[in-house]
Amino acid sequence: MIDLLLLGTGGMQPLPDRWLSSLLLRCDGELVLFDCGEGTQIPWKRFGWGFRRLSAICLSHVHADHVAGLPGLFHTLATSGRTEPVDIHGPAGIAAVVTGLRVIAPRLPYEIRVREWAGGDRFDLPAGLVGSVIEGQHGVTSLAFRVDLARARRFDPARATARGIPRAAWTRLQRGEDAAWEGGSATPEEVLGPPRRGLAMGYLTDTVSLPTFDGHFRGVDLLVSEGTYGDPADAGKAKGHNHMTFGEAATIARDAGARRLWLTHFSARMTDPALYLPHATAVFPATEVGHSGLTTRLDFDDEGVEREDAGVMAPPP
Repeated sequence: MIDLLLLGTGGMQPLPDRWLSSLLLRCDGELVLFDCGEGTQIPWKRFGWGFRRLSAICLSHVHADHVAGLPGLFHTLATSGRTEPVDIHGPAGIAAVVTGLRVIAPRLPYEIRVREWAGGDRFDLPAGLVGSVIEGQHGVTSLAFRVDLARARRFDPARATARGIPRAAWTRLQRGEDAAWEGGSATPEEVLGPPRRGLAMGYLTDTVSLPTFDGHFRGVDLLVSEGTYGDPADAGKAKGHNHMTFGEAATIARDAGARRLWLTHFSARMTDPALYLPHATAVFPATEVGHSGLTTRLDFDDEGVEREDAGVMAPPP
């Protein structure tokens, strides 16, 4: 399962009641952060998910409202007892930004490893998660993130027993590996069921709408997307600033076959984003206006059951 917590929903500048856009993912106890504007650790601490298990940070681009919170977060991690390495994933140029920000956070008890990616790249994340990126359009290179969690095929003990496969070989077969023992051998195909649907989420911000997004986010359980402008009358302004409207984000979710959509990264001039929600739900009904503290759990489907909603509210961590 994957738990998600929206920490902030603001674009450009934080407001008294709106932190900058950032999203926290939890899987098998490991944490992955998406973007880190100034003050990100404050709502994080408020909602009590803890800091020490942060293993990776995914940064969409180099603008300050998405990276300026890193030094403060680095120090918070240090005081939380983190000693294991932290991986930072981002576009070309992010290593120089992190190096610059480290001037005010030079001594840390853990290693920071920065990896730069380009469109089409795939990479490993903690807890068996796999990340992939394509490029958006924002004046600087921005990355649209997709995260997938594969689901193992079901192991059939009855078939294994009927074929005389010793229990000592079952674990290898469950992992999808061939197994051999004295007097015999077996392949996973002999004891595993058909492939099963995994989980997937997408994180999209600071870009205009592009046709490549439909395929990249195909079938995600949840798409977290910017909706910098709520009013469709602001579509020209959105395009001029390399952003999107609520309706454009909803169109991406609909055309990608996403299950749900969270809107985030709201313009500071949009004092009540919820007023514009109908512009999104008219296109994609399963849309929700994000807010700090919004949480959900993505869980594997029951086999043979097609659910309309893949997420349920996660219990307190």
